[in-house]
Amino acid sequence: MTIRLLPSLPVALACAALAGPAAAAEWDMPTPYGDSVFHTQNIQQFAEDVAEATDGGLEITVHSAGSLFAHPEIKDSVRRGLAPIGEVLMSRLANEDPIFAVDSIPFLASSYEESRALWEASRPMVEEKLAAQGLTLLYAVPWPGQSIYTQEPVESTEDLEGASFRAYNAATERLAQLMGAVPTQIETGDIPTAFATGRVDAMITSPSTGVSSQAWDFTSHYTDTQAWLPKNMVIVNTSMLESLPEDQREAIMEAAAEAETRGWEMSRAETETKMATLEENGMTISAPSETLSEQLSEIGATMTEEWLEDAGAEGAAVVEAYEENL
Repeated sequence: MTIRLLPSLPVALACAALAGPAAAAEWDMPTPYGDSVFHTQNIQQFAEDVAEATDGGLEITVHSAGSLFAHPEIKDSVRRGLAPIGEVLMSRLANEDPIFAVDSIPFLASSYEESRALWEASRPMVEEKLAAQGLTLLYAVPWPGQSIYTQEPVESTEDLEGASFRAYNAATERLAQLMGAVPTQIETGDIPTAFATGRVDAMITSPSTGVSSQAWDFTSHYTDTQAWLPKNMVIVNTSMLESLPEDQREAIMEAAAEAETRGWEMSRAETETKMATLEENGMTISAPSETLSEQLSEIGATMTEEWLEDAGAEGAAVVEAYEENL
């Protein structure tokens, strides 16, 4: 009979050490937008920063353009742990709670400075809502501001009365109504055809969408209202985050803070670049007139009050904190 002796504990530990380091954790990250979009580029840098800070201990593979999960599925895929981390447009969650729509109220925050103040005021509430679903907010970055595209100059909302105005959600439909225009549901990919066939006469969208749809082919004036700056959020499954070693958790949070700062700078640069492209292609860029600014401010106040009716005391607390931040 052969007797096999087990190695002593020191020998076993030495053998384990010789076997090499523990396998790296690998996370899949779904995002809705393509690789050319600055949000995705920022996320790619975030993933690289995490890998470097953890010496490869945590690798995040970015699946862009909805290739892993479609945009409407991303939030629940992270909540259920099907993907540890993901990116979503914050206002997509507005049907769950009106707090998630606060950054998409027209003319509540109409500049990067105001948008930053609104984010600082609303972030704790957003974090609380996500935490209740087992999610942790890592960071958020805004899109460029939404502005008005028309064939003729717009000096007041009277110039839009009766015009067919592109709408793509409840907020833009209500905005069109308050401006005296006729809301018409048009998806982003259908914008050029809708203008060419006369289905719409005007729209409000970002300079990014204006460039991608080559708005100079069917409009000539861009009124820089920056009506709202909607944000994308990067969220992580809280249980999966907490299962990581402390140094990896710290690396993620530090990389997220850097990504938020970098992303806001990238958004500002995107605004300037795309507006320059619109101008280079013959569009007239102008600030809203004093009359139009006053009218849009009144519309913003109306839509804020309507949002507050839905958001209740929590919404009122956010708006109060925002106004104190200005």
